[in-house]
Amino acid sequence: MIVLITGASHTGKTTLAQKLLEKYKYPYLSVDHLKMGLIRSGNTNLTPMSDDKALTAYLWPIVREIIKTAIENKQNLVVEGCYIPFDWQEDFEQLYLEHIKYYCLVMSENYIRNHYADIKGYANTIESRLNDEWCTMESVLKDNAEILKLAQIHNVNYIFIDNKYEININL
Repeated sequence: MIVLITGASHTGKTTLAQKLLEKYKYPYLSVDHLKMGLIRSGNTNLTPMSDDKALTAYLWPIVREIIKTAIENKQNLVVEGCYIPFDWQEDFEQLYLEHIKYYCLVMSENYIRNHYADIKGYANTIESRLNDEWCTMESVLKDNAEILKLAQIHNVNYIFIDNKYEININL
């Protein structure tokens, strides 16, 4: 089983991946770690501040082939990150799609406005963010509104976090 977890920044993608690791013993791949490894190794001219579309265009083909390899080898894997395109299904034949579950995490405007301090407080739960100053309430509101719109346009499975943060995925 392959589990894809995407969504806006600060929605809890890495925390959910860690919970699935602990519950199901499925390893996970952080697309952010892959990004930084490729950037720090000099294997790309992209930077951490590059446009998300450029990063997705560069990273997704690599991640896509890792997913195919895991399925072919009958291995479980959770892949989490914001660089999973909304049209991801187009890159897989049906025999692969049968082994993939997709979840997009989206916070409502109401949740963000009422829990912004919590969102910032949990930002370093699993991994340390060296520079999180760009994360303002306005940026979180904007990012989540854009992700929700794209999830609806592409008719993908999304988890809408509205009143309280509670995500339970049973595989």
